Formats: sequence, C-alpha cells, structure tokens
Amino acid sequence: MSYISLSDKDKKEMLAKIGLSSSAELFRCLPEEIKLKKKLNLPSPLSEPELEEYMKNLAQKNIYPEYLSFLGAGAYPHFIPAVVDYLSSRGEFVSPYTPYQPEVSQGTLQLIFEFQTLICQLTGMDVANASLYDGAYGAAEAVLMANRLQKKAKVLVARTLHPHYRQVIKTFTKNLKIKVEEIEYSSKGSLDFEDLSQKLDKQTMAVLCQSPNFFGVIEDVDKVSDLAHQHKALSVVVVAEPISLGLLEAPGELGADIVTGEGQSFGLPLSFGGPYLGFMACLKEFVRQFPGRIAGQTKDVEGRRGYVLTLSTREQHIRREKATSNICTNQALCALRATIFLEVLGQKGLRELAWQNVQKAHYAQQKLTAIKGIKKKFPGNYFNEFVLELSKPLVAVEAKLKANKIIGGLNLEDFYPELKNCVLVCVTELHKKDEIDTLAENLKQAL
Repeated sequence: MSYISLSDKDKKEMLAKIGLSSSAELFRCLPEEIKLKKKLNLPSPLSEPELEEYMKNLAQKNIYPEYLSFLGAGAYPHFIPAVVDYLSSRGEFVSPYTPYQPEVSQGTLQLIFEFQTLICQLTGMDVANASLYDGAYGAAEAVLMANRLQKKAKVLVARTLHPHYRQVIKTFTKNLKIKVEEIEYSSKGSLDFEDLSQKLDKQTMAVLCQSPNFFGVIEDVDKVSDLAHQHKALSVVVVAEPISLGLLEAPGELGADIVTGEGQSFGLPLSFGGPYLGFMACLKEFVRQFPGRIAGQTKDVEGRRGYVLTLSTREQHIRREKATSNICTNQALCALRATIFLEVLGQKGLRELAWQNVQKAHYAQQKLTAIKGIKKKFPGNYFNEFVLELSKPLVAVEAKLKANKIIGGLNLEDFYPELKNCVLVCVTELHKKDEIDTLAENLKQAL
C-alpha cells in the first residue's frame, strides 16, 4: 500500500471535525514541562544511493563475527539447520498476522498448536500459550499471574535469576503494590535455602528461580517447589537456556506450577538481542489466569479436525479491563522457527545437542581451571555455562584477549559487584576443541 502524506488542508479538516484548531491541542493533556519546545536534531534526508552507502559503512563497523566469542548469559549461539530459514521464509508464513478467522488461518493455527504441544512436552506442564515477547517478559507475566491467583503481595526472586529479568519484574510491579524480595545465593552458586526459608511467609505468593541459573548452575527445583508449597506459595521456574531441557528433568515433574523462559536457542539467531521468543506453561487449573492466547484443536461441522483461538485474554477482546495480560500479539514467526527447529531435531536430536553442550562445556572448564591463576568459582553442577575466578584483574585480561580477537565471557562484576574478577563462560556445540584450546592458551599468556 502506497503511503500518501496528509496535506495541510487534510489536517485542518480532520481537526475541525473533532473541534480542535491545531494539532498541539491533541496533546494538551500532557504537562508542559515534559513537552519538547525545540526541533529535533535530525540529519538532512538522504537519496537512495546515499542511504545504501551509509548503511554499508554502518554494517562494516560490526566486527563481532571476526571474534571468537564465549558469551552466553541469556543469548546463546547454536547451530540452525538450513531448513529452518527455508521454511520460515515462505510467504504463507511471513505474511499472516493474527489468525482471527480460523476458516482462512488453519496453517498458522496448526503451527501455534504444535508449538504449544512441544513446550508442554519439554516443560512437563499441562497447558502452554502461543508465546510471549521474550524470556524477561515471560518472567514478569508469571509474577502478575501468581498475584492474580494468590491475591498476595510478596514475591521471592532468586538473585541467580538473569539480572535483566529481575529489572523487568521490578518495572512491571513498581506501581502494583507487589513487594519483590531477592533470595541470596550460596557458596555453591545456587539458591540459598536458608535465606529462602527465612523469607518465606504467609504473604508470599510465589518463588521464582532460574535453572540452569545465571551462573550456569542447575538449581534444586524439587526442593524449591516443596518449600514454596509448604507456605502455600507457587513455584515458578524460569528457563533461559531451553536446550538444557533435552537432558534435565522437566520442571513440571519437579513440582513447578508455572514454567516460563526464553526460546531463542530454538532456531533463532542472536540478532543483536532480538526478536526473541518467550514461552510459558502452567498447570491446567490455572489456565483462566494465563496471559496471551491459546490455540485449541476442535472439529468442524463435518467432523474434520481444525484449530481455533481459544481463551484469548488480551484487552482488545471482550475481557477489556478484566484481561489477564496487555500482550497485543504473539511471536508467531519466532514460534514457527522454534517449532521447525524442534521437529527437525526430534527427541533424540535435542538430547544429542544438549549432550554436546554438556561435554564441551566440561572439557573447557577442566582445561581452563588447569591454568595457574584460574579456579572454578562455584562447585555446583552446570549445563553449558560456568563461572571462573581469575587471580589478576579481569579488565586487563579481557583487553589482552580482545587484542587477539577473543571474547572470553561476561564480566560478572557489572551485575554482581561482589564477584570481582569473575567471568561467566559459555560453551555450546558450535565451539570446536581447537577454539577452546585457543582460549586456554591466550588466558595462560594473559595471566
């Protein structure tokens, strides 16, 4: 559809229709002190050839692909089979928006239904929704859902939950009279159960923990769930690295009431941080307070299998102020990629992928901790990430690594001031043995 801008005459007619004399009057409800009183400092327009050259020069500044990177921390590099790109780029999948009319949206509804089924199988839960924006949003929605279910005012959040997720939770709950308390971590890098026991009380609506957690350590979800349930609180488990579900026991089998997380590892590239894919699943008895939308399977008047949207709870529908979520859509294209990825791999393939992550991460940890001046910070079991503590200032070591085009991991001091000279290292199936050995050799020289 062509874009034709409004003329001054068009604008005057539209304003007159609603009884206004200027566009400024449209914003008279805004306080004067927050209104911009000057023109924006924008560059002059470019011609098409100039724009192409500008974008080309801008793209050349991206030198990340030239580096050997061991970054993870919620965004993971994994192999994506070519079939994921091929199928997800078909026009039939790229062009549809929201499947309001099931008679013309069976393909989209079927893939959403399959995505939900896969998430239920992975998490061990009864019901999954059609997806959320990302893992951080999913964690915040889980808190709001727990608040609606429990009618309580306090939520306990593990400090080992991704720092960005914790920030989003605090933003969502700031004006809702929900108290967010953080649970400390132990010397093992996992949730401190003594601290959890002291903070649990009758006002606690839920306990949130991430497993594997931000340090890569696998949490004792079973014990967390038991403690939460003893105080009539819900157990909410966040999974930021879902490839781990190929090996680890499903959170639903360990007593979780709500499971949410990030699906980026399932066929989505890193893409500078997005778009990603949030997922959420819960027990059947909580479905009426579930955010987002759910695709259901039914039969048409002729008895043929078909799919429809069911239990849509967004505010634009009849729920209005009673809506359980303000999510306006779902990540359908991202969910499609995740569905293709998981169905191409299958159960055995996902298990093999998870196994390779574990094996390579443990080889790397053993290789690196054999170097003088490096030790493993936390003794807990881990999946594909682990924390190392260096004997020399990490900033100086990072500079030497980057000079050789190596990113050795994430400096944890930025998020945990007490973890000085500690680095979070991620190793996936894409890291070859010689690349791990290269990191080890460069760290040895830097120390």
